[in-house]
Amino acid sequence: MYLSTNIKFLRKRKNFSQEEMALALESKRSVLNSYENNIASPPIDMAVRISDYFRISLDTLLRIDLTRLPESKVGELERGLEDYIKGKYLRIIATTTNSDNIDNIELVSEKARAGYTAGYTDIQFISELPQFSLPFLDKRKKYRSFQISGDSMLPIQDKTYVTCEYVEDWSSLKDGLCYVILTKEDGIVFKRVYNDIAKSRKIALVSNNPIYKPYDINIEDVLEIWKYVMDHSRTLD
Repeated sequence: MYLSTNIKFLRKRKNFSQEEMALALESKRSVLNSYENNIASPPIDMAVRISDYFRISLDTLLRIDLTRLPESKVGELERGLEDYIKGKYLRIIATTTNSDNIDNIELVSEKARAGYTAGYTDIQFISELPQFSLPFLDKRKKYRSFQISGDSMLPIQDKTYVTCEYVEDWSSLKDGLCYVILTKEDGIVFKRVYNDIAKSRKIALVSNNPIYKPYDINIEDVLEIWKYVMDHSRTLD
């Protein structure tokens, strides 16, 4: 566990004295000193307060020696990228509802794909998409359908619609599952995902069709992630 080392390291990066940080945490300098020197461990409520103070998850503070990370990675943590990945600060998601105030499933056709990259947070754009509902899906979750193109995810055919569940915490991505990823550069892509966010701040995107090579994207280039639930096709495989 690296909590004591990380507290001292992050405090010094902020150029705060023990007295200043203790004051911010509503504690005493002697208590903070005991944490930094591993003489005592903070109780859970104080550990959570320290986590909130640095805006870095408690799991990271406990398990990762931040002193060994490159400066760029520590800087990402301090700028709140981890909170962005985990959805701690609510992302804007434009949605529509039916007469019972239940979220519709909006349908993003192939023609709407290009506009979606720019309009995914625009309620006017989203409200103009076709909308439908599937009564057997969990009403507490948000779903959206996307029309895929190409043959990279066979046996799912070109022009098939895939209905997906909105993913808020990107650190929860499961290796090998299929997701629709909205990226800054490539727009909407549908791939199998392998999660390396914790180590490299990247995810690997893999096609079912082996003629397409896997590739990595930086998590900072991701705008939205939707987990595959089901697909709708007009043809039999």
